[in-house]
Amino acid sequence: MFGRLIRYCLLGMRVAVTGGSGLLGRAVIAAVARTGGEAIACGRTEDDGPTSRRWEASSGFATPSALDDVDAVVHLAGENIGRRWTADQKAAIRSSRIAGTQSIALALAHAAPRRRVLVSASAVGYYGDCGDVLVDEERGPGSGFLAQVCQGWEAMANSAAAAQTRVVVLRFAMILARGGGTLARLAPLFRTGLGGRLGHGRQWMPWIHLDDAVAVVLRVIADHSLRGAFNTCAPNPVRNSEFSAKLGRALGRPALVPAPRFALRMALGEMADELLLAGQRAVPRRLEAAGHRFAYPELSQALAAVFADDDATGSPS
Repeated sequence: MFGRLIRYCLLGMRVAVTGGSGLLGRAVIAAVARTGGEAIACGRTEDDGPTSRRWEASSGFATPSALDDVDAVVHLAGENIGRRWTADQKAAIRSSRIAGTQSIALALAHAAPRRRVLVSASAVGYYGDCGDVLVDEERGPGSGFLAQVCQGWEAMANSAAAAQTRVVVLRFAMILARGGGTLARLAPLFRTGLGGRLGHGRQWMPWIHLDDAVAVVLRVIADHSLRGAFNTCAPNPVRNSEFSAKLGRALGRPALVPAPRFALRMALGEMADELLLAGQRAVPRRLEAAGHRFAYPELSQALAAVFADDDATGSPS
């Protein structure tokens, strides 16, 4: 039912997407086009047609009227958090998300009146390290650098509501896809037989298959009843040790080589503590309450879909 509703609602819609060159951005742009909508990539370059707009996180849109004809904005842009967190890198991570989202909110405030939705990315890092506690959207923000960034990020997104814009914040978990993201970095290591748990391996890892992440984005654009924050993760988070074992099995390799906590901290510093050794047992309570169904609710199923070509070709290419 929701699939037909989404196709009907997105037909003819103009959807502006920041971060369109990233893993999720590319998939969202392609999906909007498949549903009969028009995707407008917003970034540092633009062509002469209507399918791109010049936008930068630090300065916003080059043209004040850039969003006048837009029905939805999907804001996914942000500095890569997967690099060692130097002082400069942390500043770039913070600015790209907070100042970048502020520029979107300001553009929406100055756009011609129109019924619009802003779908802004955030992350389950909003909750900080939660141990074994089951985490839904009712839980408040945690502590740490990422939690602080997410709070500022979401606050700027929510400020767009003053412009009579419906605001949806998606707290993404790790996105599983063959062509990029975390798996693109992990798979080569696991294929050599050198993969394993991180630290003690008991930290929880929420995750979501790329197809499901895209489906959530389209659903919240199309469904006018949805607003506020949503955990965008599969309903079955796993511990890091289980994730490592299942990734090894999906690739036909053992996962017996752990990465010790001290080594991760020495190599990656603060980033290791917050991204690799901490976790959130996050569940998509609000999406499930809205009747949303996931194509890949179980990790083994999701990994099998990601690496299906390996089985078909007998090759890890």
